[in-house]
Amino acid sequence: MEAIYKLKASEIDLGLIKAIKSLFKDREVTITVSTELDETQYLTNNPVNEKHLLDNMASDHMVKYSGEEFETFINGSKEDE
Repeated sequence: MEAIYKLKASEIDLGLIKAIKSLFKDREVTITVSTELDETQYLTNNPVNEKHLLDNMASDHMVKYSGEEFETFINGSKEDE
């Protein structure tokens, strides 16, 4: 059995411990505590990757549509199927 609890450190209390004990009864458990990087932190953690991302954001490789053009594009692609 596995249970994953995602919460802020400030939310850890005796109630959490009681819930874990109740859920797993007398079974042996392994408790691992870790933090998660948000996606931006993860992607910019490596300086080379960060430079690549910033360079790509600075360049203008976007396709821009008006609302009407986008609707035409979407409706046209559905008809092609």
